[in-house]
Amino acid sequence: MKKAAGLFRSLMRTSIKTARQGAAVNKLMTAMLTPAPPRRKARAKPAASSSTASPRPAPSSAKPPASTSKPAASTSRSSPGRVTPPPASSNIAPGKWLTSHVESANTRRMSFWLYLPQKVPEEAIAQGLPLIVMLHGCHQTATQFAQGTRMNQWAERKGYAVLYPQQLVSNQSQRCWKWYDRATQEGGGDVPTIVAMIDKVAGAYAIDRSRVYVAGISAGAGMANILALNHPQLFAAVGLHSGPVFGAGHSTMGALGVMQHGAALRADLAVREVLARHARFPGMPTILIAGEGDSVVRPINQVQLARQGLAFNGLAPDAPAKITHKAQGSNARHNAHRIDDFYDGRKLLLRVARIDALDHAWSGGDPALKFNAKAGPDATRMMLEFFARHRRG
Repeated sequence: MKKAAGLFRSLMRTSIKTARQGAAVNKLMTAMLTPAPPRRKARAKPAASSSTASPRPAPSSAKPPASTSKPAASTSRSSPGRVTPPPASSNIAPGKWLTSHVESANTRRMSFWLYLPQKVPEEAIAQGLPLIVMLHGCHQTATQFAQGTRMNQWAERKGYAVLYPQQLVSNQSQRCWKWYDRATQEGGGDVPTIVAMIDKVAGAYAIDRSRVYVAGISAGAGMANILALNHPQLFAAVGLHSGPVFGAGHSTMGALGVMQHGAALRADLAVREVLARHARFPGMPTILIAGEGDSVVRPINQVQLARQGLAFNGLAPDAPAKITHKAQGSNARHNAHRIDDFYDGRKLLLRVARIDALDHAWSGGDPALKFNAKAGPDATRMMLEFFARHRRG
């Protein structure tokens, strides 16, 4: 432990190049606590104008700049920010791409991006668009996460709005969400700020409040879980990709321990604490996706998250699962994987996907960006298919 602490202090003082050298702890820190720019800067993130919008939605008279993006007029009440022209790329969805901000508890402006689909399904015209909140991992920006996951393209096909909060460098130098912070786990920290973003978007556009979902990768998955468990009436389901177990850590070094070894007995205690705070916890449908080759957030975290997911959904620890095995696809386009589905009657409440040969990366993402694996299965599609099964009554 002394050696690990010394390595950590050294890494935080030295350069990125130094951090990329060394043994397993160095590799871990390189992946999670040092910046890693995208491999192709030209495609790293869509061009985004800096919004000057106030925490209130901008007036509807504000005119966007010329853009190839077409408004989804049937869903819009007022604009939360400027329309941003998409960059020249074939990997760009045709809907509206907006940016704005809210003020956090420390009065700093936290930015977010919003995608609204060009084609609005008939159900959404009548009831509002379902909304997915997407939380990036460390060293990522909101727009890099959007491009890497290709969520906007899928949202266009399925008729979803997508909200991308972006962590402030002033809050955490590597843009990590503080999933390990005890106050954040209990609903403080950045949690109220993200909830304020959701309220702002729902106030500006026709959003179906019964179909709001939250998802993320790594630190973003940890934060997504915290949001869902502290606001179970707000979110209909949660999607966690390569995420740490909930309710442990409580320091930077503690977080590294959780990522490598899980939370031991703390995993069960954290469940009891949440249920004590929410006497009528309504359950939280959850999809878990992780790679069996992940050396950053090791598979023990998914095992413990699955146990927590059973408890939060009122299922027994030994509840039987419907197990599906899928072999590797031709030319390694899809990794072999196993899916465990847990039901209450005919309702799917917990899906656990374990993907062979996948390290710490979004499965089926855009490999031009860090933390995205080209080989499937497509995690974005899996999450959307799971979310479509659930709405909050």
